[in-house]
Amino acid sequence: MDARPKIIYLPDTMIDWPWPRTINPHYEDVKIEVDALIRDTKALSPESLAAFDRANTGSAYFLFLEEYTNISSGAVVQEIVDIGIDVLHNPHKIRPEDECIVGEILRRFWARAIQTASLSCQRHFIETFPAYLHGVAAEVLDRGQVHRHSIDAFLKLRRHTVGLQPCLFIHELEMNLPDEVFYHPVIMNLSECITDLVLIDNDMISYNKEQAAENRDEDHNLISIVMSELGLDIGGAMAWIAHHHAGVRKRFIDGLATVPSWGPSVDILVKKYLDGIAMWPRGNHSWMYEVHRYFPATGMSPEIQQARLVPLLPRPDSEAV
Repeated sequence: MDARPKIIYLPDTMIDWPWPRTINPHYEDVKIEVDALIRDTKALSPESLAAFDRANTGSAYFLFLEEYTNISSGAVVQEIVDIGIDVLHNPHKIRPEDECIVGEILRRFWARAIQTASLSCQRHFIETFPAYLHGVAAEVLDRGQVHRHSIDAFLKLRRHTVGLQPCLFIHELEMNLPDEVFYHPVIMNLSECITDLVLIDNDMISYNKEQAAENRDEDHNLISIVMSELGLDIGGAMAWIAHHHAGVRKRFIDGLATVPSWGPSVDILVKKYLDGIAMWPRGNHSWMYEVHRYFPATGMSPEIQQARLVPLLPRPDSEAV
């Protein structure tokens, strides 16, 4: 018998975040184009395609890759890693007909992106995207392992697997940020804060769905890691992580006041870049409640977002944590 609580309380981590929810004016047009690309590939199963539709997002490649790797072996995922790295360095190379379709999808994306992305922006993506791919491969290898990561070790891995770092390149697409700016410790710290805020909210909101999954995705979820290491129940882990989230938010806000000056022309770019990445926690948080990927497709998401209460889904094996 499952002795766990029947209701999960989801803390409102974004209630005092200064950046409000906004919609990109190009969203609808881009989404139509992206949806058509994914369907044209005919690479997703009906179940995965339905999951993609429920996601309702323009960040298609990462969700596509997630759906693909969730059902793939470690060997297949490692092949995808190698393909992805090759694509980044050879965006105009014709992909082999028998190659995994994710290579061609990435090639189309990257060939288009480099038409407008600055050279420094391209270089940053080529650094962060392989790190994401290697993280996904490590996550797949972790499946079925008896041990669990420590909280610190898990956060180091999760910062890659959440897939945010490669996405941040869109905020410097037309910029030529000097290395001494982009890699400055203050800027790197702010970027890590944003990554942590996104991964924490992602794992809190997605925990219910993942703990009920057949493949026990919860083993790669911060809630489960905290429960295991600190001996907490679900509610205790949610409270601990919400407190940690508040500390990261403060670290980001305080960090903004310590950003150095590199002269008026560069400072304008830095402010634009930091404002851009600061929108991600808000956008991610709003998106997760407004789609049917993490909650039942019954229109419950707005009610859950207001009440912060969600029924705990049963596990397939009905075992307690």
